[in-house]
Amino acid sequence: MFKLRLSALLLAALSALMSFSCVAAQKDHFSVCWTIYAGWMPWEYAGSQGIVDKWAKKYGITIDVVQLNDYVESINQYTAGQFDGCTMTNMDALTIPAAGGVDSTALIVSDFSNGNDGIVLKGDGKKVADLKGMDVNLVELSVSHYLLARALDSVGLAEKDLKVVNTSDADISAAFNTDQVKAVTTWNPMLSDIKAQPGVSEVFNSSQVPGEIMDMMVVNTQTLQDNPALGKALTGAWFEVVALMNARNAAANAALEHMAKASGTDLKGFQAQLDTTKLFATPQEALGFATSDQLPATMGKVADFSFKHGLLGEGAKDTNAVGMAFANGVTRGDKANLKLRFDPTYVQLAADAKL
Repeated sequence: MFKLRLSALLLAALSALMSFSCVAAQKDHFSVCWTIYAGWMPWEYAGSQGIVDKWAKKYGITIDVVQLNDYVESINQYTAGQFDGCTMTNMDALTIPAAGGVDSTALIVSDFSNGNDGIVLKGDGKKVADLKGMDVNLVELSVSHYLLARALDSVGLAEKDLKVVNTSDADISAAFNTDQVKAVTTWNPMLSDIKAQPGVSEVFNSSQVPGEIMDMMVVNTQTLQDNPALGKALTGAWFEVVALMNARNAAANAALEHMAKASGTDLKGFQAQLDTTKLFATPQEALGFATSDQLPATMGKVADFSFKHGLLGEGAKDTNAVGMAFANGVTRGDKANLKLRFDPTYVQLAADAKL
């Protein structure tokens, strides 16, 4: 999955584009988009196998589930109002639509990276401290960049102690195979390929900062408020598929085989990616995460990183520029500019079997 963030200039231009107010209204036809990633393949299955249609029909609406090939472009199109919802990470939700002025709601926090992202150095027995003075190749301003910052924090280092070399996800494996590149930060499947090489050390991965790199279905807040049927249908469809995946029977195996093929791998490869993805198996498990004290604290770290790297917009004066709302009335940042909401209302309905 291509996770590169928008540049500050592009974000500013997008913010200007969205400066007019688009007031949502009650409607019966919606569209959401997604891109290929292990944690989002249930949306492909739900869309292609009629599960979304079934839940939408229950609430008297229709929902188109659209695959896009470019991750950043999918978020751009959502931010521009071309989709009612979109799959994205927590950091992207903050730095693209929310920072661009589009009030957005994390309808479902579906999983978090639990080893899908990592830092690898050439040489046996290496540690995070060995990064000092090195060049580190990664997709700049991505979750890889965030992971590197968290790793450095863990040993008292900072980004000034090394040099970040911007490298696209498509090129990072090839770059690591050259003599010039000694350290990379990346995500699966590239991470698995690099780790499989002899004489390398994975010195840090996302399992060491559990819950900080989240995958979500994000929807337009006004659209959701005006059309709760959208939230109910999407949430119902999602947890039906996740329950199927965890059923440990022939139907579950068939569903996983389907998702593996749709994502361009085989079942073994897909399962390996799921193994390093903490996919919440039940509404209750997802609800526990969405209502935890950890979530606001994590988003505070993400906001701090985003501000330091100019991702909250040119007008951002500090890390609190974009307000965020969480369960139980908790907020962070500017309450007058609440643009990202972690609302567990619909997951709660699923947990209570009220969908």
